[in-house]
Amino acid sequence: MRPIWSGTISFGLVSVPVQMHSATQSKELRFHFLHKDDLQPIGYDKVRKDTGEHVDPDDVVRGFEIEKGKYVPIEEEDLDRLDIELTHSIDILDFADLDEIDPIYFRKAYYLAPQDGAEKPYRLLDRALEETCKVGVAKVVIRNKQHLAALRGHDGVLVLETMYYADEVRKPDSVNGRTRLQKAEVEMAKTLVENLSGSFRPEKYDDTYRKELLDLIRAKAKGKKLPEPQEEEEAEVVDLMAALRESVDQTKKKSKRAKRTSRKAS
Repeated sequence: MRPIWSGTISFGLVSVPVQMHSATQSKELRFHFLHKDDLQPIGYDKVRKDTGEHVDPDDVVRGFEIEKGKYVPIEEEDLDRLDIELTHSIDILDFADLDEIDPIYFRKAYYLAPQDGAEKPYRLLDRALEETCKVGVAKVVIRNKQHLAALRGHDGVLVLETMYYADEVRKPDSVNGRTRLQKAEVEMAKTLVENLSGSFRPEKYDDTYRKELLDLIRAKAKGKKLPEPQEEEEAEVVDLMAALRESVDQTKKKSKRAKRTSRKAS
């Protein structure tokens, strides 16, 4: 797999040359826009916003709006004037416990592989992070944007997860209304959570919507009859305590069946 970035991990006086690879991929289905008469793909044309005239790609430059309607063009040479060391370095600023970082800050994960000759310091850093249960809080420039990032070990490989800065995470709206919670309701809700708890196994979950959508697309391509659209049922107001109690009972029965099945299998 071709690396998308090459540079070094820097902490203290230690530098570890690495290459960066995407760790995830989206399998989201993407639709095309078509002309309704003959189903030919529709493209998008670059046009001037003031006149609507077509603009050739060679005549398009990037720019930043510093005031309403006033732009400053930015060329590649301008970006090259920035600190070149910073653009090729993962600078670890601090080490912290992973549990201290709220998942809302995480953006995208990348695998880091050691460059030739850097295997030992790479393994050393991975081992140190593993045995101290720490992550490196770092800054890195990827595609002309400086990211905050967390560096951690995963199955013997270093992973860099880009993060949002504090001022990029919006503050949530407060929940309106005062509600008194009964102790019995809280205890029942906690019991339900405990009954539904288990080890996280990512392979257990899959995108059922994508699978059903693919089946529908294949069926339509073959001219098969498609199922009728399902009407959404209106949500009914239920007795919260009764719903909690019934849910707890169902999870208990399910747990007992699972234990019996496990004993028979063994």
